[in-house]
Amino acid sequence: MTTLPEIYAAKVAAAELHADDAQQAVLPQFERIRAAVEKPVKKGWFGKAKPEKVQGLYLWGGVGRGKSMLMDLFVESLTVPVRRVHFHAFMQEIHSRMHEARKSGVEDALAPVAQSVIDEVRVLAFDEMQITDITDAMIVGRLFEMLFAAGVVVVTTSNRVPDDLYKDGLNRQLFLPFIALIKQELRVWELVSPNDYRQNRLEGEQVYFVQAGTEARAQIRSIFDDLTGGTAEKLVLTVKGRHIEIPAFRNGVGRATFFDLCGRMLGPGDYLAIAEALKVLVLEDIPRLSRNNFNEAKRFVTLIDALYEAKVRLICSAAAEPEMLYVEGEGSFEFERTASRLREMQAEDWGQGDS
Repeated sequence: MTTLPEIYAAKVAAAELHADDAQQAVLPQFERIRAAVEKPVKKGWFGKAKPEKVQGLYLWGGVGRGKSMLMDLFVESLTVPVRRVHFHAFMQEIHSRMHEARKSGVEDALAPVAQSVIDEVRVLAFDEMQITDITDAMIVGRLFEMLFAAGVVVVTTSNRVPDDLYKDGLNRQLFLPFIALIKQELRVWELVSPNDYRQNRLEGEQVYFVQAGTEARAQIRSIFDDLTGGTAEKLVLTVKGRHIEIPAFRNGVGRATFFDLCGRMLGPGDYLAIAEALKVLVLEDIPRLSRNNFNEAKRFVTLIDALYEAKVRLICSAAAEPEMLYVEGEGSFEFERTASRLREMQAEDWGQGDS
């Protein structure tokens, strides 16, 4: 079997990857897990197979350092049942399954849901582990205790160290045992690389398109495909019981229309959750703004503020240049700051080093 360091070296030799010392340093951790889970499971008493306990991996670091790419190599190398999923999407699915389990009158809805995951996979590979919702925080500890006890191996990426998960969250003291569990069951590894590959991919690229026609739409689609590897899925965020959908998402890169995010009744908390989940947003079809769509304009201002403060990279198409999007009517004066931020966010090095 070809090892992960060998797979990585072959891709470097084929000029598919650039050799990166920080990435190469973590490869033995992925290989340790791959080799362990690929071993045949020994049968114990009564013929029941109990998988070997394997310490997983919590890989954290700045945006664009190659965490998702390394996860791709790892997942593709496995022959055992593995599921690769964004952490937000996984937790949303857990809540949905628990809702269905309660309909059957089961006393503990989490137990059968956890068992269903255990029956499905040997390895869970998460993108972007982060906790922003109190309902996630309250069940995630018990869920992962059950998964670890059954031998499910967890490998996850994150932009933050475990101790910063659910930082400043409601009733955070109840969440602290989960952090301790993570540090016990997963080897914590910081990917420290001077290179921001995601930023490099956008160098020289146009990121603000006016009156997007067929050619501009093709350019935007090409940028999105390059950043996501050409595959994406819907991301559903849960904020205080409400569901917010990003129609296309992968590896921290989301794609939506103005109507998706500003045509619906979303508030500041929703936009903060979006900014927390995304590192790049492709936002299409921003219309001219005026008193006729004042509510949508207000939401757009709030969205841009959230993206700006979180240093989310923005790629967008609009009906006019930033300064000409909102030229008359109530709110046009206040929009000047938004226009300035939209202009600033077009800079090639905007947000670099601030992740």
